[in-house]
Amino acid sequence: MISPATLSQDTKFTHAKILIVDDEQGNINVLERMLSAAGYHNITSTTDSRSTPDIYQSLHPDLILLDIKMPGFSGFDVMNALSALETESYLPILVLTAQLDSETRLRALKAGAKDFVSKPFVMEEMLARINNLLEVRMLHNSVHSEKKSLETQVVMRSQELRQYQVEIIHRLARAAEYRDNETGMHVVRMSKLCERLGQGLGLNDHECQLLRHASPMHDIGKIGIPDHILLKPARLTSEEWTIMQSHAEIGALILSGSDSEFLQMAEIIAGCHHEQWNGSGYPNGLKGEEIPMVGRIVTVCDVFDALTSDRPYKKAWSIEATVKEMEKESGQRFDPKVLKVFMDLLPEMIEISRQFSDNADDVMIRPRRKTS
Repeated sequence: MISPATLSQDTKFTHAKILIVDDEQGNINVLERMLSAAGYHNITSTTDSRSTPDIYQSLHPDLILLDIKMPGFSGFDVMNALSALETESYLPILVLTAQLDSETRLRALKAGAKDFVSKPFVMEEMLARINNLLEVRMLHNSVHSEKKSLETQVVMRSQELRQYQVEIIHRLARAAEYRDNETGMHVVRMSKLCERLGQGLGLNDHECQLLRHASPMHDIGKIGIPDHILLKPARLTSEEWTIMQSHAEIGALILSGSDSEFLQMAEIIAGCHHEQWNGSGYPNGLKGEEIPMVGRIVTVCDVFDALTSDRPYKKAWSIEATVKEMEKESGQRFDPKVLKVFMDLLPEMIEISRQFSDNADDVMIRPRRKTS
């Protein structure tokens, strides 16, 4: 007889969870005694092979000692069921069988078996094979855990980088806006208005997120416009207006060549947010659906915000006057479909404008210039 001391010569895996599946209770009793004598103390067993998938999902065993020849639901059926459940992990199955012909072995290996032990059991051989499989299993778990940890770190780092990227985008947009806007809240309103309009038009969540972060960059090209034109309180001359219009091309050029989805969409928006549905816009005279949808969205939101906000050269229009003017431009400046959805959402758009008005608290509000 083999002594417990002999059986427990390697105890580094005795904490492992072991599941025994055999329709013969006598075989289970033998295995449980042998494993207990070797120091294993986390043993579960069943004579009902059909219950194995449920037990596996709740227990997540480190090793399965599985009989092949069982009535109703054979070891092959068990392995097929477990393979369907466990698509990523390592299935630690040690097959127990009196049938060791090549056909049975090959079928078992294809089904997921990792090793075999023949009946009747030779205990030293059984323990050696169990130890070997557990060593592979624990190594797999360690590698899998490290992989998951690294994946988590990569995801977290990517989120941080995206957050920094978004923050930089917004700060650049505000930097441009501060050149001709007292508070810079215009870009905040544009972000919110465009995202909501995108949602109303059926853009998916990812597209709306991109639109939220890219739309504030629509006027980034203004940083290339001379102050005497950008800040001129009077009507621009035709030559000055031509220079002012160039901010669309300047903005697209500033934002071009990036691998970032945010900046790629921002480039599109900067370059086409002054195009008009009837083809009379600039810089390229695009018409109708030649204008990217995000450009058509930003055009509507930009005009709404411009009309309802105080500017150095005008006072804010009323909502009634703004709506009347914009509806008059349906099919001319604006895509009729986009404008209709905007008007359907008008109460929400008004609330966004109110919530993020130029008088709202803003950590980046600059002091007003002295006029004397």
